[in-house]
Amino acid sequence: MKRLVSSVAVLILTAALAACAPASGARTSTEATPENPLVLTLASNLSDDHVTSKALASFAQDVEERSGGRIVVETYGSGQLGSESDVLGQLNQGIVDMARVSAPGLAAYDPSYHAFGLPYIFNSEQEYYEVMDSPEMAEHFRSTADEGFVGLTYYTSGARSFYTRSTPIRTPEDLRGLKIRVQDMRTQTDFVDELGSAPIVMSFGDTYTSLQTGLIDGAESNETVLTESAHGEVAHVFSTTEHTRIPDMLVIGTETWEKLRPADQELLSSAARASTERQKVAWAKSVERSVTEARAMGVEFVTDVDTNAFREVTRPVVDRYAEQYPEVADVLSIIESARN
Repeated sequence: MKRLVSSVAVLILTAALAACAPASGARTSTEATPENPLVLTLASNLSDDHVTSKALASFAQDVEERSGGRIVVETYGSGQLGSESDVLGQLNQGIVDMARVSAPGLAAYDPSYHAFGLPYIFNSEQEYYEVMDSPEMAEHFRSTADEGFVGLTYYTSGARSFYTRSTPIRTPEDLRGLKIRVQDMRTQTDFVDELGSAPIVMSFGDTYTSLQTGLIDGAESNETVLTESAHGEVAHVFSTTEHTRIPDMLVIGTETWEKLRPADQELLSSAARASTERQKVAWAKSVERSVTEARAMGVEFVTDVDTNAFREVTRPVVDRYAEQYPEVADVLSIIESARN
């Protein structure tokens, strides 16, 4: 019943957006004026107080200011329009104009985005930023118009590591037999399975109770989960395996992209990149704050992790995806080229 009610609410919201979009505001940026602006909808399932949500808000404000009020971005956060897969469907149908989604979710439309869920494709945070900010990666983000979307920018979501009720994770052997909550992504289940653990797909909202009751032994995420979601109360060991760095993507539907004249396409792109730079700073501060608070809660941070062993054990997962999807191999080549 709860799921049915949620689905009905999403249908009502999306129908309202679809009904009002053609009649409200300009249809293209060429005919837009401050009095009759082009109104763009942006959907995200993150809460309004999330670091990335604040970056999206700054992006919307920046677009309005740079365009002199000709282009207005209206943000629907906290999953008002449904899950990420729901929103991507709406983007594809032209119901919403833009969306913030986790990069691997885009693999349903372009398999190359599987690459961003694979383990140890980046060696450090510095390398991650250098690669993601490279002209080669920017070109890749813009290459998917035929698939229904164009990437405007990315946002960091930090390095994901394992955190457990009580077990320190220093080597792959330490994970064997443990039940680990993972996101509903093929790359994540394959990766954890390769380590000899049991990947348990469950909603994020159920993770706290599952850790508390022992239904699962651990999960994987970045440091902010310990304090912002209070998981540090029931998971007392955070091991810095830093196995994935999964970006969030800000994408715009191809249909909407083509409503923008070239100068306005660059305006949105520039505003998006500027919001990424602000988000990097805010993210670093949020991680630092979370680590300090988590230590005060009694969380132990294990830093002497054999990441080379983890990289070696999980390399077959990367190789399998590269073999199965030529598009993944292309992204890995972009990463290698930018790295060099």
